[in-house]
Amino acid sequence: VSFSPDESRMVSGYLDKTVAVGCSDDAASSHGQPLGEPLRGHTNTVSLVSFLLDGTRITSGSWNRTVRVWYAAIG
Repeated sequence: VSFSPDESRMVSGYLDKTVAVGCSDDAASSHGQPLGEPLRGHTNTVSLVSFLLDGTRITSGSWNRTVRVWYAAIG
């Protein structure tokens, strides 16, 4: 799990090869719930996720030694 720089969103990687972005804002009614569909594209378990410092992109790493970069707003 990783949090965006402003701590309003979180990103998680899963065994099912997906990445999910969720709301982490305590004031939001969707606290901890996914925002949109999971991000798909890895071919193995996602073991590492992180937001870039500007919050616009997400990086994810998989057990098959691949890294993907996603635009945080659209996947």
